[in-house]
Amino acid sequence: MSEPMPPPDASPEAREAALEAVRTLLRWVGEDPTREGLQDTPRRVVDAYLEYFRGYAEDPALYLERTFEQVGGYDEIVLLRDIPFVSHCEHHLAPIHGKAHVGYLPRDRVVGISKLARVVHAFARRAQVQERLTAEIADCIARGLDPLGVGVIVEATHGCMTCRGVETPGVIMTTSRMMGVFREDEKSRQEFLQLAGY
Repeated sequence: MSEPMPPPDASPEAREAALEAVRTLLRWVGEDPTREGLQDTPRRVVDAYLEYFRGYAEDPALYLERTFEQVGGYDEIVLLRDIPFVSHCEHHLAPIHGKAHVGYLPRDRVVGISKLARVVHAFARRAQVQERLTAEIADCIARGLDPLGVGVIVEATHGCMTCRGVETPGVIMTTSRMMGVFREDEKSRQEFLQLAGY
């Protein structure tokens, strides 16, 4: 699992360099960064990037530290469907819009369901490729909870494909990672897929 990175350099000099980088890009595409409509754009872009990529300052494993063992004997799949996320493609920094279905078969403890969504968001808020995003979510849950099985399915549309290059909107990419019983046992795998809507 990738470790959280230190927060971005908050010095005035580093911020000004980022602002100037945005102005340079605007000039490069043929715009005038001093015109009225663009004067505040560098600040907005820099602030937006701090939001888009705030996952680098998060350690997703921390969200799984508080678990519960008193679950009334529950020993079936726990699955959270349709977790929405926005990420950015590491190749073009274009947006990736998607949803994740995350489930696990507890061994002896469970975690609050909001924590599964937090794990998804922490990894999504980094420069990503969908395959790695899917694997990182699953691996983090497997390590953090030591369940009998983990399943993660991610469905997403990619701006780098819809807005540039092949320019093909409406295409959904699906990736999955199955671990433990969801990989080894066909019946358990089918139960997970059915609960996830497949």
